[in-house]
Amino acid sequence: MQIPEGGYLDGQFLVAMPGMPDDRFSRSLVYVCAHSAEGAMGIVVNRPSDGIEFPELLAQLDIIPSGGGIRLPGKAKRLTVLSGGPVETGRGFVLHSSDFYVDNSTLAIDDGVSLTATVDILRAIARGDGPTDAIFALGYAGWRAGQLESEINGNGWLNCPSDKELLFDHGFETKYERALRKIGIDPGMLSTSAGHA
Repeated sequence: MQIPEGGYLDGQFLVAMPGMPDDRFSRSLVYVCAHSAEGAMGIVVNRPSDGIEFPELLAQLDIIPSGGGIRLPGKAKRLTVLSGGPVETGRGFVLHSSDFYVDNSTLAIDDGVSLTATVDILRAIARGDGPTDAIFALGYAGWRAGQLESEINGNGWLNCPSDKELLFDHGFETKYERALRKIGIDPGMLSTSAGHA
């Protein structure tokens, strides 16, 4: 595992261990948006939401007109609504490439990825002038001070460096296994129990 300088995991992936005791995070891949001594926040990036389509969501928010003739640019049509985590599940978050920025609303996470949680980015995506790459999630994962570190020490999570290809692609069903392989782990060889020497 590669812990960055300073010991914080901003801009990295958390990969749930097979024995993850919290079913809400079973086989999940979480992109860490913020991590400090006060706690951590991340977005689950491999769980499509049940029954919510992106165009319908835009219509519900009055960003586009509702009806049978919803027209969106190609990228916007392909966006999948993800279940980003169990906290604030009615609130939307867009992880996106750094070529889009809203003053006082966009958080730069690393040199290639940012987070925006306002309707401005949804309007831009619907118009076709949003970021080059984006994923949309409802809700997020949050940890209070020391909680994430405790879960990592308890063998709940592995961390791995993120990359934009894995983050932004739409192969949600294979992201978990690909993240494990990225850190040299064969998913079939992982045990559901772990120990300390």
